[in-house]
Amino acid sequence: MFVRAYLRASTKEQDATRAKADLDRFAKEHGLKIAAYYRENESGASLKRPDLFKLLSDCQPEDVLLVEQVDRLSRLNAADWDKLKAELSARQVRVVALDLPTSWMMATSHHDEMTARMFDAINGMLLDMLAAVARKDYDDRRRRQAQGIAKAKAAGLYRGRREDTDRNAAILQMLKKGQSWNDIVAATGCSRSTLSKVAKRMAQQ
Repeated sequence: MFVRAYLRASTKEQDATRAKADLDRFAKEHGLKIAAYYRENESGASLKRPDLFKLLSDCQPEDVLLVEQVDRLSRLNAADWDKLKAELSARQVRVVALDLPTSWMMATSHHDEMTARMFDAINGMLLDMLAAVARKDYDDRRRRQAQGIAKAKAAGLYRGRREDTDRNAAILQMLKKGQSWNDIVAATGCSRSTLSKVAKRMAQQ
């Protein structure tokens, strides 16, 4: 049995490794050794998370997926959460979350079949509940944000997201040097839509 730690942050500006110390502490306290860390900066509301699926593809049956909180694993809608659960079940991966104490027993293999099935059922139910709460929190925050923007627009106060002029100037120079889009995205962390806007701006000069 291997323990694989999953570290996620929603944006490239956030530190995906923030919770690493807490995961390390948990592993040490429970006599576990983390075999690998998987880090990514992607929204928990999307299934398009390459490092999460790299983790799953590396897993063997009974391996542990260790996360700080259930919302690091999922802010998915119900349909996508069902898809992720099916993948976890098919690979026989045990999810252990620091904010879900009932899952901690899943980090050991020293219990009989009846106890294992009982805790698996309880843990699955609570995982579903926390995943639903995480999704509701995501939807609520998005709704409040949209309401705030609408109110600011109505008052003539909304100006949109401030442009990162220093980064865009660097992107422009890299484009002028003929560097590939993939290299520019990797170097600056910008989105391809931002890169497209800067490229169009350059073409109009």
